[in-house]
Amino acid sequence: MDLLGVGSRVIHPSYGLGVVVRMHKRVYEVCFTEKGIKMVNKDFTMEIVERIEPEYSESFSEAEDALMRILRLWSDVNEVVPLGDKWTGGVLILKPGSGGLKEKEVPIDVFFHKIVMLRDRLRVLEQRINSHEKLSDEDKVNMQQYITRIYGSLTTFNVLFKHKTDYFEGDKVS
Repeated sequence: MDLLGVGSRVIHPSYGLGVVVRMHKRVYEVCFTEKGIKMVNKDFTMEIVERIEPEYSESFSEAEDALMRILRLWSDVNEVVPLGDKWTGGVLILKPGSGGLKEKEVPIDVFFHKIVMLRDRLRVLEQRINSHEKLSDEDKVNMQQYITRIYGSLTTFNVLFKHKTDYFEGDKVS
């Protein structure tokens, strides 16, 4: 789907008529007549009533990607990733298999935050490995393979994420 610019009018199957009021890297902020402002993934298909050209080109997105890589490499700032709406207020219950032990309840948002922090730290580790001066290319590739397998192990938690663009991805089999 072509990018929509601010001012584009759309019809969402659940929210109805709306206007794009702001663009983000992966989502549009759309003000819907009856539902207010909602975030809509750019991959989501909506009926376009009136399309307005975006004011910037894809090169802006490329610059944003580069800036995000730099920030991940050199800072410990965590990315804000939205939790899927269905999990808001939820609780993760850990029930031991042995009798006589108490269940442990963890609020989903606390668990989700820890998963996102884990992902952010893996990304920083990945960048540090790639830019390490003393590691050989072979060592870097071997370490990258382990990180990719870790991401693959974490795909179970993709169900928590609101947007598919935030999902973990492991090895892709062709």
